[in-house]
Amino acid sequence: MSTPIRFYHQGAVREVANVATTQTVLQHLRGDLHCSGTKEGCAEGDCGACTVVIGSLVGGRLELKAVNSCIQLTPTLDGKALFSVEDLQQADGALHPVQQAMVECHGSQCGFCTPGFVMSLWGMYLEQEGRAERQPSRRRIDDALSGNLCRCTGYKPIIEAARRMGELPAVGFDRDALAARLRPLQRDTLATYSHGGRRFHAPRTIDELVQLRAAHPDACLLAGSTDVGLRVTKQLRDLGDIIYLGQVDALRGVAEAGGMLEIGAGVTLEDAYAALCRHYPEQLSEMRQRFASLPIRNAGTLGGNVANGSPIGDSMPWMIALGSEVVLRGAQGERSLALEDFYLGYQKKDLRPGEFVRAVRVPLPRGGVQFRTYKLAKRFDQDISAVCAAFAFSFDGGRVAQARIAFGGMAATPKRAARTEALLLGQPWSEAVLAEAMAMLAQDYAPLSDMRASSGYRMKAAQNLLRRFWFETRPDAPLPAAALNAFAAPA
Repeated sequence: MSTPIRFYHQGAVREVANVATTQTVLQHLRGDLHCSGTKEGCAEGDCGACTVVIGSLVGGRLELKAVNSCIQLTPTLDGKALFSVEDLQQADGALHPVQQAMVECHGSQCGFCTPGFVMSLWGMYLEQEGRAERQPSRRRIDDALSGNLCRCTGYKPIIEAARRMGELPAVGFDRDALAARLRPLQRDTLATYSHGGRRFHAPRTIDELVQLRAAHPDACLLAGSTDVGLRVTKQLRDLGDIIYLGQVDALRGVAEAGGMLEIGAGVTLEDAYAALCRHYPEQLSEMRQRFASLPIRNAGTLGGNVANGSPIGDSMPWMIALGSEVVLRGAQGERSLALEDFYLGYQKKDLRPGEFVRAVRVPLPRGGVQFRTYKLAKRFDQDISAVCAAFAFSFDGGRVAQARIAFGGMAATPKRAARTEALLLGQPWSEAVLAEAMAMLAQDYAPLSDMRASSGYRMKAAQNLLRRFWFETRPDAPLPAAALNAFAAPA
């Protein structure tokens, strides 16, 4: 028996029972709900024209997050609230301060991208509620708009609107009322939505998930949909049956134990990096900001990023360098293994039938370990790395006592530089040894050429990033990171 999809939209609970399991939220908004303000630009979560805000109860607490509706699937709305640009107009017909600021600052020209910008700004406006300082910082503005592209205004008037909206008379949002509307929509047990011979399973507990995975080992696991959604919109693939992880509360926890930070597979990238940056503020803050865009981080999960195992994923190199573990769960029980051992080859993982990623464990900072991670890409914001590097070294009397080096973008999987690490052990951390290590990287990696970078560029960049790490950690007169940008890429 199929369970209908229930969600809150424009003051009412909507029930949906006749759409495909892979229909996108954007398609549902425009085609079924006739809310055409939300636009389709790229259909892959890059341009932000489709940005909406989703309200959900997580651990009983209301969360409001801007996401890309073009790659989210309609069944994932079950138990949640959906807001689009049509919802911002006030009861008396007046514009919301976000909209009014866009008008006053001339933030819209052709207007196609404008609804997406407005919704990203509204998401930031909601976050600023209750703060003493209503005007967000420039960095916060840039981060909030990192997932929105515009071809007309040059961004300056939109940034001015982001500042201006906090100066206008405030308009509140009744979070308690929304939470009260959502509570009756929450389910305690497995819900299965069916259409056209395809099923969308949404378990609520780990036990339900284990049983489902054992019964349907070939079903598509869906978490944040930032990768799986593209299989629908770009590759036009039939996903078959789907098991959705987003309603399993046990996958959304973050806890410290045994010197490790355990992050459940359902924790969003934004929340995961927020927790990690509390322990590694200097090392991971820039990586957090540059990892995709805020709407992608609001939807995607760290566990999904690890399970996907892309060779150009930005999380795996630094997690491998730190010695992180992946926790796997199946009908036969639970096991954990070093993250680098999880990847067997391109898109091949050490996953037994019926297993799934339950969590990742990241070591907490240890005294004496010098840790850095660097990302090279053509753009600062929202771009895939050409090379991502991570280093975790410890020293004893000026000699290398431990060296862990990992790169993304240099091989078919995120990979450690085993030969270079072996060369460095016990050696003085000197410029002469550095030169040998830089040369040895060519024995560890044979990078490919593609649209992001040539093989030669990648190798030279990797070598220069190791040199940058040396400059920051050398025994005599280490240089601050801000002085070393010239060493981040080849001349």
